[in-house]
Amino acid sequence: VCSSDLADDKNTIHTPKTFSLEIEKIAFDKRCTHLEAISIYCEQMGIEPVSTAKLLTKSLKEKVEANAIDLNYLPKSAKLPM
Repeated sequence: VCSSDLADDKNTIHTPKTFSLEIEKIAFDKRCTHLEAISIYCEQMGIEPVSTAKLLTKSLKEKVEANAIDLNYLPKSAKLPM
């Protein structure tokens, strides 16, 4: 899977925006899903993933949901044919 070399201080307090940017950076740099990026972040920071729920922006929630659907963690929703 992905690995990370985060240099962030473990005591950093993130706002939803800065957390989202950090997750985007990890996902881009490590070429992994946003779901994996959150997992990497939590592992590096020594925190439980559930504690990041309040930091998820709407955009990041949508990306995580799309990752979960792609990985069959969530059921696919009906989509109109285009």
